[in-house]
Amino acid sequence: MAAPRPPRPDAAAEEVARTAAAAADWTALAAAARPCVACPELAAARQHVVVGDVPPSGRPRFVLVGEAPGANEDRTGRPFVGRSGELLDQLLIEAGLDRGQAAVLNIVKCRPPGNRTPRAPEVARCSGWLRRQLELLDPPVVVALGLSSAKWFLGPRTVLAQVRGRPHEVDGRAVWATYHPSAAIRFGPGGAPRAGLLADLTAVAEELA
Repeated sequence: MAAPRPPRPDAAAEEVARTAAAAADWTALAAAARPCVACPELAAARQHVVVGDVPPSGRPRFVLVGEAPGANEDRTGRPFVGRSGELLDQLLIEAGLDRGQAAVLNIVKCRPPGNRTPRAPEVARCSGWLRRQLELLDPPVVVALGLSSAKWFLGPRTVLAQVRGRPHEVDGRAVWATYHPSAAIRFGPGGAPRAGLLADLTAVAEELA
């Protein structure tokens, strides 16, 4: 299946898409994304545009895609470095995956105020950056962390409980939708989200092997 179109593209979204498409490589794309002001509310409140992390080789074995930066990510300019990132790192190790071989991205590159869920126009405006990132990185496997990310890949009516646990082919890639680490933290170490996230990461490791 082809990736769903982002919701309600406007002039700002179209400009981002044109700018992103013109970036010849990751360095050029990151340089173009950092001064982005397509979402005025997010641009006014952020400290950093969190472009994402890529492995030194530039070609990841897999890609992790979350929702948006939190406070720690906004402060440091790097994705998944707070409590969610610590748990994600732990579960990756338990599953037999190496974060150093992954690219780590978000569907929205700027922190929404108060860590609210990104709004549909914000997702649409930022989609050009993520689409170009995926084109440049060309990963065989994508792990969509959380419902917002799952909807970006699988469509707006996605129900996480119905799609997790198996790969979905999107633009020639295997997309695994699973829980966000923040949900695993919220429900505690014995909760279903943590167990499900670990199970899905383990299945990804088996697929990559």
